[in-house]
Amino acid sequence: MGLIRRVRVTQRAMERAVPRVSLRDQIRNEEIRRRSGLTDIVQRVAKLQWQWAGHIARRTDGRWVLRCWNGDPAPVNAAYRHPTRWTNDRRVAGNRCKQVAQDRVLLNSLQKTYVQQWTSIG
Repeated sequence: MGLIRRVRVTQRAMERAVPRVSLRDQIRNEEIRRRSGLTDIVQRVAKLQWQWAGHIARRTDGRWVLRCWNGDPAPVNAAYRHPTRWTNDRRVAGNRCKQVAQDRVLLNSLQKTYVQQWTSIG
């Protein structure tokens, strides 16, 4: 939650720095974003994460990434492993996440739900 907030603040600061707009100019962030044509970085990251999860779920070989998806982590030091592995993706797709990943149309329709849910955290 804090990371999402910090990324958004940093993006807004960069969007203001490029056209040299100061906070004293009192131009809203929405107006600067409309002028620049950029998208929210958090939404972009969530969309790419969802696409990667679908790609991994469709894999049929026995690579370590697929084992992590199934809950069998790769043999690494537990202190450096991220505590939540794909749990947000599985929650949106339901228990049949592997079958949902095979149907790309259904996966893309669930993508909007996932992105909205993931970006509303911060």
